Formats: sequence, structure tokens, C-alpha cells
Amino acid sequence: MTLARRPHGTQPAPSTRLTSSAQAPAALPPPAGRGPLQRMLAQFNNVLIYVLLGAAAITALLGHMVDSGVIAGVVVINALIGFVQEGKAERALDAIRAMLPFQAQVLREGRREELDARQLVPGDIVFLASGDRVPADLRLLDVHNLRIEEAALTGESVPADKQVAPVDSAAALGDRACMAYSGTLVACGQGTGLVVATGAATEIGRISAMLDAVEPLATPLLRQLALFSRRLTLVTLLFAGFAFAFGTLVHDYSAAEMFLAAVGLAVALIPEGLPAIMTIALAIGVERMARRNAIIRRLHAVETLGSVTVICTDKTGTLTRNEMTVRRVLAAQADFVVSGVGYAPRGGFALDGAEASPAQHPVLAGIARAALLCNDAALARAGDAWCLAGDPTEGALVSFALKAGLSEHAERAALPRVDAIPFESEHRFMATLHHDHAGGHDIFLKGAPEAVIALCQWQLDGGGQRPLDAAAWQRRMEGAAAGGLRLLAVAHRRVPALAELRMDTVTAGQFTLLGVLGLEDPPRDEAVAAVARCRAAGIRIKMITGDHLATARAIGEQVGLALPLSACTGAELAGLDDAGFAAAAAANDVFARASPEDKLRLVTALQERGEVIAMTGDGVNDAPALKQADVGVAMGAKGTEAAKESAEMVLADDNFATITAAIEEGRGVYDNIRKAIVFILPTNGGEAGMLLVAIMLGLTMPITPVQILWINMVTAVTLALALAFEATELGVMARPPRDPAAPVLTGFLVWRIALVTTLMVAGGMGMFLWELRQGASLEAARCAAVNAIVIGEIVYLFNVRRLSAPALGRGALAGSRSAFAAVAVLVVLQLLFTYLPAMQQLFGTAPPGAGAWLRIAGFGIVLFAVVELEKAWLRRAGG
Repeated sequence: MTLARRPHGTQPAPSTRLTSSAQAPAALPPPAGRGPLQRMLAQFNNVLIYVLLGAAAITALLGHMVDSGVIAGVVVINALIGFVQEGKAERALDAIRAMLPFQAQVLREGRREELDARQLVPGDIVFLASGDRVPADLRLLDVHNLRIEEAALTGESVPADKQVAPVDSAAALGDRACMAYSGTLVACGQGTGLVVATGAATEIGRISAMLDAVEPLATPLLRQLALFSRRLTLVTLLFAGFAFAFGTLVHDYSAAEMFLAAVGLAVALIPEGLPAIMTIALAIGVERMARRNAIIRRLHAVETLGSVTVICTDKTGTLTRNEMTVRRVLAAQADFVVSGVGYAPRGGFALDGAEASPAQHPVLAGIARAALLCNDAALARAGDAWCLAGDPTEGALVSFALKAGLSEHAERAALPRVDAIPFESEHRFMATLHHDHAGGHDIFLKGAPEAVIALCQWQLDGGGQRPLDAAAWQRRMEGAAAGGLRLLAVAHRRVPALAELRMDTVTAGQFTLLGVLGLEDPPRDEAVAAVARCRAAGIRIKMITGDHLATARAIGEQVGLALPLSACTGAELAGLDDAGFAAAAAANDVFARASPEDKLRLVTALQERGEVIAMTGDGVNDAPALKQADVGVAMGAKGTEAAKESAEMVLADDNFATITAAIEEGRGVYDNIRKAIVFILPTNGGEAGMLLVAIMLGLTMPITPVQILWINMVTAVTLALALAFEATELGVMARPPRDPAAPVLTGFLVWRIALVTTLMVAGGMGMFLWELRQGASLEAARCAAVNAIVIGEIVYLFNVRRLSAPALGRGALAGSRSAFAAVAVLVVLQLLFTYLPAMQQLFGTAPPGAGAWLRIAGFGIVLFAVVELEKAWLRRAGG
């Protein structure tokens, strides 16, 4: 008989087990990671980095070592940031390996002994007890009230009941009740199991292998910038080659002279400050997100968040509270709705839409008393929080009883427990025997409805007993179960004096059914609003969970994933080919009973359709999908270390709403990076255009390479940097996600860059030629041209802060403190450049006259006015 989807080993002879223990350690193999040197060198494997290194080399050849050092420094700083961030990612597999326990109780050579769990081999017999972590994948041989917390693997909200009866070989992981899996935690009970898999062969080992096999993805912006860099490199080489050939062949310039001119053209076209500005903009985004409880572990995730089109979210602990709650109470003649969520005993009862008091409905108090007394859990208050000691379902029953006005201490004192039969999967109920102080004895019973109802002859109806109507109860329970509720029945029987509670006494029946409780892990209130906001922003939400289909569908409907809601199970996905799987991935909103392979395959299938995926999760089973996703989002409070180490972002408050805030910030960061590009490129284009015009007309170079570097660097560290601090624009979440395949420079942005570049060329070249005609020296004319370009950039900064909205409209200058500060710093630097003798000698300049400054200011006003008129024309045209 096959117990799981892969064949398990058979039990070898004891001698074989002993000799094999050293050959098959129950530890996950370490990943074949890259060394520090390889990781550092990989940071330079980028076309834009090659262009920057080339610029540094060219600048060094020109003899300007300071400028060359600045460019090289930008490259090194970016590489160091990437190196540190990538090093954190490689701890993901270590976190999974750390989940393996260190000691295990094992039967060897007929003796029970404790040994290092890494020495386990298939065929060993392992003993489990409450609080143990399962040391290997086990086929259970004997269980006694064994329940195992498997949320890290399956996403189940409550511990799984275990049994020894075999299950179907195609059963989902969460339905394999005869198996115990490595790394899971024994919640209660005892058991014995046969080791069938260790180390890499376990379920957690397979997850580790999947995680190791996932290749890191390039973010949309990095992919776009890589394409942009290749094109920019080609354009730079073509223009430099054209300038060199044109000057030597048409104007008979010397090769040495034209080589320097071509170098200047290349330096002009290279945006040296762009990588630094990008890094700073992303770092600012990280800081802003941290203030909103979103901890970014990898810098590139900031801009990727802005392009997310689909969020694949886990259910338990992400959309829900991971705290069971009684939501409905089915009595014989009433159906009560219970308010309040979580373990905190705050809430009340409603019947037919009206408030219902337990004092007016004694049946509520009777059901609550049975749920409280037939219970081993306890709730304790710690500040504003309520902490559970025990089973989550029983904790929900204690909270329900407290909402009904019962006192846990008073009830237990009035009816002390004498004996109990614990819950076991064989009989599927728990029974407790109590005596009152007048000599009476009561048995309270709770468990699976079908098991409890089978022992009932009566039902509590209007304060009295009436014959049980099992068919009516069945119809009502089916309706409640269809809503995703987990059902639990409670019953009572008055008995003669008993000293102990025997199984035959309970199975004799004669119980009175008090009611049926409907429980669920309720959705977070803030998750509902967050889902609605994401949908308004054009982001689709898909729930991928290991829970049952009815429960997952109910939660999906409550949080408003989609209307109408479509759902399927992992078993249904398993029978589909690649095309069918891709179609199902796109069409469905809820995926229940999903395995780790299903989650990983779903994320991959959606990515192949061009979607940008954010995957949320908290368990080990989520780790491969978190790593595969464009943005992995782990839960910080309740998430496993494996999930956190696999994710790009960790939610400090485990709040799904924080994802929405992070996406908003990510969109703002992308906008700022795009503004910086649109700001920087016209400067480079203007400088290159001036040189190209001069070469074409056979004129003296209006600006030198070292002056070009000065303009590029001082404007980048002042004006362009100010754009990185821009606040997110209003309405950013009212627009759909950007197309991840769209280029960085859209047609509109190319037009804007071309327009401003033309104005920069006209202003800079015009100022240079005018000053020469007025008798100014070459140095003074070049200084006037440099200042014209700088003034043009200053006014253009205020144009570009709002790409289409008016620069001087209502609220347009709000939050512009960084822009004004940057302008002030740049003005000081430019005055030093113009009037400081040392700077004049270094850059080959001389101060222009007073009339030149008036013409420079006039050029700035014209440039600002033209761009604002262009904005108004585009708004009027609907652009």
C-alpha cells in the first residue's frame, strides 16, 4: 500500500538500520551556494555598470582622476548594497534545516533510547509525545489522542487528528491522517511511528529542494533598465563614432582632436548619477515602508511592489486571525449568531437580527456550560491580549462561554471534574464526568456531530427534553458546513453516582443534544478593506491554502476576493496538463487543499502569463513560492523563519492591509525613479546635442568633457536626489498596475525628453555663441553655457515634480522642502564653480558679465513656460 505520493521505504532489519545510520543522516543537505567573491563579482554583471566603468576609464584617460574616482565609487557602492542584500537571501535553506529536531526517542535492538535525530534511518521506530517535534516522516503505527500542528506544511488552522488507518495514495497532504511529517509539532497525545523518510527525502526536504531550485527573478525595472542600458550603449557608440568620422572626414580635424570630442560626447550621454539616485530612491522607500510595518529585506522589492498585478495570499494568519471563534450556535428551535472575533471574550449574541441575552435564552447558558466544562484549554489575559494554553478549538469554546456570562472558576468549582475520556480519532468525542455538591453526577460530551448525535436520544427544546429529530439537525448542519464552518456538537446526560467514567457508559447513549457550534478562523477586519483597495487599484487577489474547499470559499467570499467567486482544489489541478493548469490559474480565485508544489506551480504559471506576483505566506510550505514570486511577503509575528528568509518583505504586524500600504509606497518610488530618469536624460541629451551641433558646423566645442562631468554630478547629487524624496502623489492607487513589459520610457516621456533636450541645446548653444559674438572669451562663453544648462535644470526640476499636473497649481509646491534645499545647495556650488579661482583653473572657465546672467535667467523662464504650456495642451487633448 502506498502511503504518500512518493514510495516509502520498507522496514529493514535492525542490523541494517544500525549500520546505515551514518550513511543516511536525517539532515537536509547544505545548498551549493556561491562564495563571497562570486557574489561580489555578480554585482558587476550589468550593462549599465559596464557603461559606467567605461566612463570611469575614459575620464581617467582624460587625466581627470577625481571624476573617474567618483564614477567608480558609485559603481562600488551599488555593488556593496547588492552584495549585502543577496547574502541575507541565502539563509533561507538554513532556516528550513534548523527546523529538524536534535533528539528523538527511538526503539533500537529492543531497547528504547534517545539519540541524535540526524542518525535516524528508514525502518527506525520513533516514539512521539506532547511537545515533541517530529524528527522524520513517520507512518503511524499506534496513536493515543495524537494531534499534530501541521500549519507550517498544510496551512490548517487547527492541529490534525491522527490515526493508524491507511488513506488513499492520492490524498492531499492535509488529509494523510496516518502520517506524521518531519518538522511538525505534537500538540497533544502520544504515538509511535515507523520512519519512512529522512533528510532530503522528507516532505520538508522536498520543499527545501524546490526552494534551492528556484532561480531569482529580475525585477521589472531592472529588466527595463537592462534593455535601456543596452540601447543607450549602442546609441552612445554610434554617436561617438559618427562624430569622430564626420569631424575627421568632413572638417579635416585631426584624429586626436576628434577622439577627445568623441570621448566628450560619450561622457555627455552616460547618466553617471542614475544608479546612485535609483539606490537612494529605493532606500527612502524602504524607510517609508518600515514606518508602515513593512520590512524590506531586498532593495529591489520596493519598485517591484509598484508593478504587482496579482497577490497570491495564504489564508490562515494572513487573511484570517489564526484564532478559532464560535460564530453560530444551533439550538433546537433557534439559530444564534455570535459576534466578536479571536480569543478575547468580547461580543454577544443575536437571534433573527435582534440582540439575544443568555438570561432570556437558557439554552445558550446550557450549551456554554457544557463547552466550558468538557474542555482542557485555558485563556489568560496579558495586557490587552488574550493568550491560549491548549487546543485552538477548545480555546474558542472557553471564549464563547465567557461571552455567555459564565465564570470559568465558578463553573468548575460548582461541578468539579471526576473523570474524563480524552478525544481520540477512533471515537471522535471527548467526555467528562462531574459531580455537584448535592450528590448528582453529569456527563458532558463534545465532538464530531455525527459521533455525538449517534449517542443522543433526546434534544433540549424550550427548556425541556423532546425526542431527537436527527434529519432536521442534519439539514441545518449541512447548511452551516457549506458556509465554511467547522461543526462541533455538545450533549449532556444525568447519571447515577459514578466513581469513574467508562467507555461503555458513554456509548450506551441516552444523551440529550444541547446544540451544535459552528466555528471558524475569522477574517481580519482590516483585510476586507485592504482587499477592496487592491481591487480598486487593478490588483487581483488569489487565495492559495491547504485548508478545505468550503472553508476557503467562505473566507474568500467574506473578504470579497471576487464576484462571483470561483474555486478549485489541488486534486483538480493535479489532473490538468500545462495549458489547462495555466487556464485554471488565471480563472480561479481560491485554490484549496493546495500542496507546496501547487503553490509554486501556480505562481510560475501566472508569471508566464506576464503577471507580476506578490506571494504572502507564513509556513514552510510557502517558502518555495515566496522565493519564486516577484515579491515574497512573509508574516513577521507568526511566520516561520524559513518563510521570512525566503521573502523580500516581512510584515511586522502580520496585517494584509500593510501590503496595500507597501504597494502604494512602491508605486510612489517607481514614479520618483521615472521622474529622475526624465529629469537626468535631457541634461545628457542637451550636452551631447551641443557637442554634436558644434561638430556638424565645425565650431569650437561649447563645453568640455570635464565641464560635462561637473554638470552631471552636481545636478545628480542635488536636484535629481531631491526627486527621490518626493511624496507619493494622490490617486496613485486609483490607477491600474503598470504593464511590466512596458518600457521605462513611454512615448509621452520620450516626447518630453526630446522637447526639453531641444530647449537645452538651444539655450546652451545660443548662450555660448551669443557671448562669443559679444566679445567674451572662450572660457567666459563656456561658463555662460554651463550656467544656462544648470539654470534650465533648476526650473525643469519644478516642472518634472508633476509630470502632467501644473507645477504651480493648488498644493503643487507642498512637500517641496527637499527641492528648495537642493536648489540652494546647487546655487552655492555653481557660484563657486563660476567665481572661485581654483575652480576656474580646474574647469577652464571665467565669470560671465551681468548681462549674461539676465539672459541666463530669461532662458530659464522660457523653458519653464514652454513645458507648462505643453502640459496644458496635453491635458486639454486628453493625453
